[in-house]
Amino acid sequence: MAGATKPAKPQTELRRGVLGTGAITYYVVSAAAPLMIMAGLAPFALLAGGIGAPAAYPAAGVVLAVFAVGFTTMSRHVTGAGAFYTYVARGLGRPAGVAAAVLALMSYNALQIGMYGLLGAAARSTVDSLTGVDLPWPGYAMAGIAVVWYAGFRSVEFGARMLAVLLLAETAVLVVLSAAVLIDGGAHGLGAEPFAPSNALDSGTSAALPFAFAAFIGFESTVLYRAEARDPRRTIPRATFAAVGFLAIFYGFVAWMIVQAYGPREIIAAVAADPEGLFFGAAATHLGSWAADVMHVLVVTSLVASLLAFHNAINRYSLAIARDGLLPARLGVTHPRTHSPYRAGAVQTLLSVLVVGAFALAGADPTRQLLIWVNTPGLVGLILLQVMVAVAVPLFFRRFPHREGAVRTVWAPALAALLLSCALYLVIDKTALLTNASPRVNTAIIVIVPVVLAAGFVLAAWLRRARPRLYERFGQDAPDPDDRGGPADPAASVPETTR
Repeated sequence: MAGATKPAKPQTELRRGVLGTGAITYYVVSAAAPLMIMAGLAPFALLAGGIGAPAAYPAAGVVLAVFAVGFTTMSRHVTGAGAFYTYVARGLGRPAGVAAAVLALMSYNALQIGMYGLLGAAARSTVDSLTGVDLPWPGYAMAGIAVVWYAGFRSVEFGARMLAVLLLAETAVLVVLSAAVLIDGGAHGLGAEPFAPSNALDSGTSAALPFAFAAFIGFESTVLYRAEARDPRRTIPRATFAAVGFLAIFYGFVAWMIVQAYGPREIIAAVAADPEGLFFGAAATHLGSWAADVMHVLVVTSLVASLLAFHNAINRYSLAIARDGLLPARLGVTHPRTHSPYRAGAVQTLLSVLVVGAFALAGADPTRQLLIWVNTPGLVGLILLQVMVAVAVPLFFRRFPHREGAVRTVWAPALAALLLSCALYLVIDKTALLTNASPRVNTAIIVIVPVVLAAGFVLAAWLRRARPRLYERFGQDAPDPDDRGGPADPAASVPETTR
């Protein structure tokens, strides 16, 4: 018809070139939630691993830094938006890539949604202690879901600014507490007992390693912001190593200080008596009761920051997976004004409401059930994905000529695969420490991961038969035309041989 116009093409691009190294690092470190990790989980790491537990954090950081060597080297050559699953597809083949995509979607959603239980419990406790008003935890959890949705709907720069403020506040209170312990000379003088070989290398310390690896969850999401990063070939590796290095040093130092705050001989008894109040008691003793109140509030904001960081990561995974055809195409668009993956964000928010609502209606405990039961499969799944990526790196680099050294493309990834496999075994073996549940519940929680992975392989086989064109282009995104960091990926034009 004359004068007829074609409907506007949906906006599919994220906002390009708006995030520097610092902004991406804020997203990654915020996902780790340093204050929540220290105040909420470090006491249980001490209870499980003894006074050598602080050494577990630098140890986990070293393992993940070794992993990051091959991971970030591959990131310079693979410009697909799917992060882990794209890397697995390019190194291990499309069937493994499809399975990794399904596993990543489950793992990140489980990690994020489970934390709403902790947010509800922490907010309820904080408001009750400060005002005397005791409201049910689901109300706080739902309010948190709304805040996270809104912040995720806004531009990525808005989220980065919000996370910068919240992250600075939560790290500042831990720095101030640690400084106070140092100035006071600890409970009985300062010592390096947690890092002494007799404690750090004690077999019991291995029980703290699952808590330590859990403390770094989310650091790998740097590559999900590739399209929004300035000079991603340099920015992504810098942000990855900055996040791992900061968290390893910061966690180890703060955990060491909390041991000094009570004394190496008294710390285990103090943890056993009141694990949830360990850090708050130290703050009250070395700073005053006001510091404990501030810390209670900042634990809540720390959780909001972590939830937002995971929400943004999940949305970008969903956007990439939708573009690769595994999710409805309607999820593969961005908002015309904010450039956020708003439809993926709306679906993820709805899923959060449904899961949190179901646990609330069932009368479940927000931390012992919603948090632990939902988060643990996500933790196991994410470490398994790291193992798969570590194995994929050297296989990827065998397929085309490159100038990268063997240390970065073979030896570091191989060592990372070995060390991460050991970490995965420890997490599975020590699941009871994480969940405090019955063997039957623990088995059911762990079995979720292989079931999801197997479902991904079944989906890949179906796609190969029923939608071969979609299957052929899965995980093989063309190089980013805005990537200014160097030549295009030489492998992009090489036909994929691993089917």
